[in-house]
Amino acid sequence: MIKSMTAFGRARNTVGGKDITVEIKSVNNRFFDCSVKLPRAFSFLEEKIKPYLQSKSVARGKVDVFIGIDIVDTPDVCISIDEGYSAAYVSALRALGEKFALKDDISVMSVARAGDVFVIKKSEEDTEKDWADLRVVLDEAIEKFLAAREREGENICRDLRGKVDSIRQKVNEIEALSLSDTQSYREKLEAKLREMLSDNRIVFDENRILTECAIFADKIAIDEELVRLRSHFEGFEDILSSGEPAGRKLDFLVQEINRETNTIGSKCQNASIARLVVDIKCEIEKIREQIQNIE
Repeated sequence: MIKSMTAFGRARNTVGGKDITVEIKSVNNRFFDCSVKLPRAFSFLEEKIKPYLQSKSVARGKVDVFIGIDIVDTPDVCISIDEGYSAAYVSALRALGEKFALKDDISVMSVARAGDVFVIKKSEEDTEKDWADLRVVLDEAIEKFLAAREREGENICRDLRGKVDSIRQKVNEIEALSLSDTQSYREKLEAKLREMLSDNRIVFDENRILTECAIFADKIAIDEELVRLRSHFEGFEDILSSGEPAGRKLDFLVQEINRETNTIGSKCQNASIARLVVDIKCEIEKIREQIQNIE
Protein backbone atom coordinates (compact mmCIF):
# COMPACT_ATOMS: atom_id res chain seq x y z
CA MET A 1 0.00 0.00 0.00
CA ILE A 2 1.25 3.46 -0.92
CA LYS A 3 1.99 5.68 2.10
CA SER A 4 2.23 9.44 2.22
CA MET A 5 5.16 11.04 4.01
CA THR A 6 2.89 13.73 5.44
CA ALA A 7 0.92 12.65 8.51
CA PHE A 8 0.14 13.29 12.18
CA GLY A 9 -0.64 11.01 15.12
CA ARG A 10 -1.30 11.82 18.78
CA ALA A 11 -1.98 9.75 21.89
CA ARG A 12 -2.23 10.41 25.61
CA ASN A 13 -2.54 8.03 28.52
CA THR A 14 -1.54 7.56 32.17
CA VAL A 15 0.79 4.58 32.53
CA GLY A 16 2.94 3.54 35.49
CA GLY A 17 2.26 6.72 37.44
CA LYS A 18 3.14 8.94 34.47
CA ASP A 19 0.86 11.13 32.34
CA ILE A 20 2.36 10.57 28.88
CA THR A 21 1.56 12.48 25.68
CA VAL A 22 3.09 11.52 22.32
CA GLU A 23 2.74 13.52 19.09
CA ILE A 24 4.28 12.37 15.80
CA LYS A 25 4.26 14.44 12.64
CA SER A 26 6.16 14.11 9.39
CA VAL A 27 6.76 15.94 6.11
CA ASN A 28 8.55 15.07 2.87
CA ASN A 29 12.21 14.17 2.92
CA ARG A 30 14.48 12.07 0.69
CA PHE A 31 15.66 9.98 3.64
CA PHE A 32 14.56 9.04 7.16
CA ASP A 33 15.34 11.99 9.42
CA CYS A 34 13.95 11.71 12.95
CA SER A 35 14.00 14.38 15.66
CA VAL A 36 12.82 13.51 19.20
CA LYS A 37 12.01 15.99 21.96
CA LEU A 38 11.74 14.57 25.49
CA PRO A 39 11.79 15.98 29.01
CA ARG A 40 15.37 16.18 30.21
CA ALA A 41 14.83 13.51 32.86
CA PHE A 42 13.81 11.01 30.17
CA SER A 43 16.27 11.95 27.41
CA PHE A 44 17.87 8.50 27.67
CA LEU A 45 14.82 7.12 25.83
CA GLU A 46 15.63 9.01 22.62
CA GLU A 47 18.06 6.37 21.34
CA LYS A 48 15.29 3.76 21.55
CA ILE A 49 12.60 5.76 19.75
CA LYS A 50 14.28 6.26 16.36
CA PRO A 51 15.00 2.57 15.62
CA TYR A 52 11.58 1.70 17.04
CA LEU A 53 9.90 3.93 14.46
CA GLN A 54 11.93 2.32 11.69
CA SER A 55 10.90 -1.11 12.92
CA LYS A 56 7.30 0.03 12.36
CA SER A 57 8.03 0.56 8.64
CA VAL A 58 8.62 4.31 8.75
CA ALA A 59 11.23 4.39 5.99
CA ARG A 60 11.32 8.00 4.72
CA GLY A 61 10.33 11.48 5.79
CA LYS A 62 11.30 14.26 8.20
CA VAL A 63 9.70 12.89 11.39
CA ASP A 64 9.31 14.97 14.55
CA VAL A 65 8.35 13.22 17.79
CA PHE A 66 7.22 15.31 20.75
CA ILE A 67 6.87 13.53 24.10
CA GLY A 68 5.57 15.01 27.32
CA ILE A 69 5.88 13.07 30.58
CA ASP A 70 4.45 14.34 33.87
CA ILE A 71 5.02 12.29 37.02
CA VAL A 72 1.74 11.78 38.88
CA ASP A 73 2.80 8.98 41.23
CA THR A 74 6.43 8.41 42.26
CA PRO A 75 6.63 6.23 45.39
CA ASP A 76 9.91 4.55 44.46
CA VAL A 77 11.72 7.36 42.67
CA CYS A 78 14.49 9.45 44.26
CA ILE A 79 14.34 13.09 43.21
CA SER A 80 17.24 15.49 43.85
CA ILE A 81 18.10 19.02 42.80
CA ASP A 82 20.37 19.84 39.87
CA GLU A 83 22.20 22.57 41.73
CA GLY A 84 24.17 23.85 38.74
CA TYR A 85 21.14 24.15 36.51
CA SER A 86 19.05 25.65 39.33
CA ALA A 87 21.66 28.32 40.10
CA ALA A 88 21.90 29.27 36.42
CA TYR A 89 18.10 29.36 36.14
CA VAL A 90 17.64 31.63 39.19
CA SER A 91 20.47 33.88 37.96
CA ALA A 92 18.78 34.19 34.58
CA LEU A 93 15.47 35.09 36.25
CA ARG A 94 17.13 37.84 38.29
CA ALA A 95 18.90 39.20 35.22
CA LEU A 96 15.54 39.25 33.42
CA GLY A 97 14.02 41.27 36.29
CA GLU A 98 16.87 43.79 36.30
CA LYS A 99 16.89 44.16 32.53
CA PHE A 100 13.21 44.99 32.25
CA ALA A 101 12.62 46.46 35.74
CA LEU A 102 10.33 43.62 36.72
CA LYS A 103 9.17 42.84 40.25
CA ASP A 104 11.43 40.25 41.91
CA ASP A 105 8.87 37.63 42.94
CA ILE A 106 11.07 34.56 42.61
CA SER A 107 9.77 31.77 44.82
CA VAL A 108 10.36 28.08 45.27
CA MET A 109 7.21 27.28 43.27
CA SER A 110 8.13 29.59 40.39
CA VAL A 111 11.55 27.94 40.10
CA ALA A 112 10.07 24.45 40.49
CA ARG A 113 7.92 25.02 37.41
CA ALA A 114 11.09 24.51 35.39
CA GLY A 115 11.08 20.73 35.66
CA ASP A 116 14.73 20.48 34.68
CA VAL A 117 15.86 21.74 38.11
CA PHE A 118 15.10 18.26 39.41
CA VAL A 119 17.07 15.10 38.74
CA ILE A 120 15.20 11.80 38.84
CA LYS A 121 17.52 8.97 39.78
CA LYS A 122 16.54 5.61 38.42
CA SER A 123 17.88 2.10 38.53
CA GLU A 124 18.39 0.06 35.34
CA GLU A 125 15.15 -1.70 36.12
CA ASP A 126 13.36 1.68 36.34
CA THR A 127 14.65 2.80 32.92
CA GLU A 128 13.35 -0.35 31.28
CA LYS A 129 9.99 0.22 32.96
CA ASP A 130 9.95 3.81 31.69
CA TRP A 131 10.53 2.50 28.16
CA ALA A 132 7.79 -0.10 28.55
CA ASP A 133 5.38 2.56 29.85
CA LEU A 134 6.23 4.99 27.07
CA ARG A 135 5.89 2.29 24.44
CA VAL A 136 2.22 1.79 25.39
CA VAL A 137 1.39 5.38 24.41
CA LEU A 138 3.97 5.50 21.60
CA ASP A 139 2.39 2.48 19.92
CA GLU A 140 -1.01 4.15 19.99
CA ALA A 141 0.40 7.35 18.45
CA ILE A 142 2.31 5.35 15.80
CA GLU A 143 -0.86 3.44 14.92
CA LYS A 144 -2.74 6.69 14.31
CA PHE A 145 0.26 8.16 12.50
CA LEU A 146 0.56 5.19 10.12
CA ALA A 147 -3.21 5.15 9.55
CA ALA A 148 -3.01 8.81 8.51
CA ARG A 149 -0.12 8.00 6.15
CA GLU A 150 -2.11 5.18 4.58
CA ARG A 151 -5.27 7.29 4.16
CA GLU A 152 -3.35 10.06 2.44
CA GLY A 153 -1.45 7.42 0.44
CA GLU A 154 -4.74 6.02 -0.88
CA ASN A 155 -5.76 9.48 -2.05
CA ILE A 156 -2.41 10.00 -3.77
CA CYS A 157 -2.58 6.54 -5.35
CA ARG A 158 -6.04 7.22 -6.73
CA ASP A 159 -4.87 10.54 -8.15
CA LEU A 160 -1.77 8.97 -9.75
CA ARG A 161 -3.81 6.21 -11.40
CA GLY A 162 -6.16 8.83 -12.82
CA LYS A 163 -3.27 10.82 -14.26
CA VAL A 164 -1.63 7.71 -15.77
CA ASP A 165 -4.98 6.73 -17.34
CA SER A 166 -5.19 10.21 -18.83
CA ILE A 167 -1.70 9.82 -20.33
CA ARG A 168 -2.60 6.33 -21.61
CA GLN A 169 -5.62 7.73 -23.48
CA LYS A 170 -3.48 10.45 -25.05
CA VAL A 171 -0.92 7.83 -26.11
CA ASN A 172 -3.71 5.91 -27.85
CA GLU A 173 -4.69 9.10 -29.69
CA ILE A 174 -1.07 9.69 -30.68
CA GLU A 175 -0.82 6.14 -32.03
CA ALA A 176 -3.90 6.58 -34.22
CA LEU A 177 -2.66 9.92 -35.55
CA SER A 178 0.85 8.55 -36.09
CA LEU A 179 -0.27 5.63 -38.26
CA SER A 180 -2.13 7.85 -40.68
CA ASP A 181 0.50 10.57 -40.47
CA THR A 182 3.39 8.23 -41.31
CA GLN A 183 1.55 6.76 -44.30
CA SER A 184 0.53 10.20 -45.53
CA TYR A 185 4.04 11.56 -45.11
CA ARG A 186 5.50 8.62 -47.00
CA GLU A 187 3.08 9.12 -49.89
CA LYS A 188 3.78 12.87 -50.07
CA LEU A 189 7.53 12.29 -50.00
CA GLU A 190 7.32 9.68 -52.73
CA ALA A 191 5.17 11.96 -54.90
CA LYS A 192 7.56 14.88 -54.40
CA LEU A 193 10.59 12.79 -55.34
CA ARG A 194 8.91 11.52 -58.49
CA GLU A 195 7.93 15.05 -59.45
CA MET A 196 11.47 16.39 -58.95
CA LEU A 197 13.06 13.54 -60.86
CA SER A 198 10.57 13.84 -63.72
CA ASP A 199 11.04 17.61 -64.03
CA ASN A 200 14.75 17.07 -64.39
CA ARG A 201 14.23 14.18 -66.81
CA ILE A 202 16.19 11.83 -64.60
CA VAL A 203 15.66 8.15 -64.99
CA PHE A 204 14.88 6.80 -61.54
CA ASP A 205 14.98 3.40 -59.96
CA GLU A 206 11.51 2.55 -58.66
CA ASN A 207 12.82 0.22 -55.96
CA ARG A 208 15.35 2.80 -54.80
CA ILE A 209 12.68 5.44 -54.32
CA LEU A 210 10.45 3.07 -52.39
CA THR A 211 13.38 2.02 -50.21
CA GLU A 212 14.41 5.61 -49.40
CA CYS A 213 10.81 6.56 -48.58
CA ALA A 214 10.48 3.52 -46.34
CA ILE A 215 13.74 4.37 -44.53
CA PHE A 216 12.65 7.95 -43.88
CA ALA A 217 9.18 6.87 -42.78
CA ASP A 218 10.81 4.46 -40.34
CA LYS A 219 12.85 7.28 -38.84
CA ILE A 220 9.73 9.20 -37.90
CA ALA A 221 7.81 6.11 -36.73
CA ILE A 222 7.19 5.97 -32.98
CA ASP A 223 6.16 2.32 -32.58
CA GLU A 224 9.05 1.48 -30.23
CA GLU A 225 8.42 4.51 -28.04
CA LEU A 226 4.74 3.63 -27.73
CA VAL A 227 5.57 0.05 -26.75
CA ARG A 228 8.02 1.24 -24.08
CA LEU A 229 5.53 3.77 -22.74
CA ARG A 230 2.88 1.10 -22.31
CA SER A 231 5.44 -1.10 -20.60
CA HIS A 232 6.22 1.78 -18.21
CA PHE A 233 2.50 2.19 -17.45
CA GLU A 234 2.33 -1.48 -16.43
CA GLY A 235 5.45 -1.05 -14.31
CA PHE A 236 3.89 2.01 -12.66
CA GLU A 237 0.85 -0.01 -11.63
CA ASP A 238 3.02 -2.87 -10.38
CA ILE A 239 4.92 -0.48 -8.10
CA LEU A 240 1.71 1.08 -6.79
CA SER A 241 0.36 -2.38 -5.95
CA SER A 242 3.58 -3.79 -4.47
CA GLY A 243 2.99 -2.63 -0.89
CA GLU A 244 6.63 -1.53 -0.62
CA PRO A 245 8.11 1.99 -0.34
CA ALA A 246 7.55 3.29 -3.86
CA GLY A 247 8.59 6.94 -4.05
CA ARG A 248 12.10 6.49 -5.46
CA LYS A 249 11.08 3.76 -7.90
CA LEU A 250 8.21 5.83 -9.24
CA ASP A 251 10.46 8.87 -9.56
CA PHE A 252 12.87 6.89 -11.74
CA LEU A 253 10.03 5.46 -13.85
CA VAL A 254 8.54 8.92 -14.43
CA GLN A 255 11.92 10.02 -15.82
CA GLU A 256 11.72 7.17 -18.34
CA ILE A 257 8.14 8.08 -19.30
CA ASN A 258 9.25 11.67 -19.82
CA ARG A 259 12.19 10.56 -21.98
CA GLU A 260 9.98 8.50 -24.32
CA THR A 261 7.50 11.37 -24.54
CA ASN A 262 10.28 13.78 -25.53
CA THR A 263 11.42 11.37 -28.26
CA ILE A 264 7.90 11.18 -29.65
CA GLY A 265 7.71 14.98 -29.68
CA SER A 266 11.00 15.29 -31.56
CA LYS A 267 10.04 12.69 -34.19
CA CYS A 268 6.51 13.78 -35.03
CA GLN A 269 5.73 16.82 -37.17
CA ASN A 270 1.97 16.58 -36.74
CA ALA A 271 0.53 19.60 -34.88
CA SER A 272 -2.17 17.48 -33.20
CA ILE A 273 0.45 15.05 -31.88
CA ALA A 274 2.56 17.98 -30.67
CA ARG A 275 -0.39 19.28 -28.65
CA LEU A 276 -0.95 15.84 -27.13
CA VAL A 277 2.74 15.60 -26.22
CA VAL A 278 2.49 18.94 -24.38
CA ASP A 279 -0.59 17.66 -22.51
CA ILE A 280 1.26 14.49 -21.52
CA LYS A 281 4.25 16.47 -20.24
CA CYS A 282 1.92 18.59 -18.09
CA GLU A 283 0.48 15.40 -16.57
CA ILE A 284 3.98 14.04 -16.01
CA GLU A 285 4.93 17.15 -14.03
CA LYS A 286 1.84 16.76 -11.87
CA ILE A 287 2.75 13.11 -11.26
CA ARG A 288 6.31 14.09 -10.40
CA GLU A 289 5.05 16.57 -7.79
CA GLN A 290 2.73 13.99 -6.24
CA ILE A 291 5.46 11.38 -6.05
CA GLN A 292 7.47 13.69 -3.80
CA ASN A 293 4.81 13.02 -1.13
CA ILE A 294 5.20 9.25 -1.27
CA GLU A 295 7.32 7.22 1.11
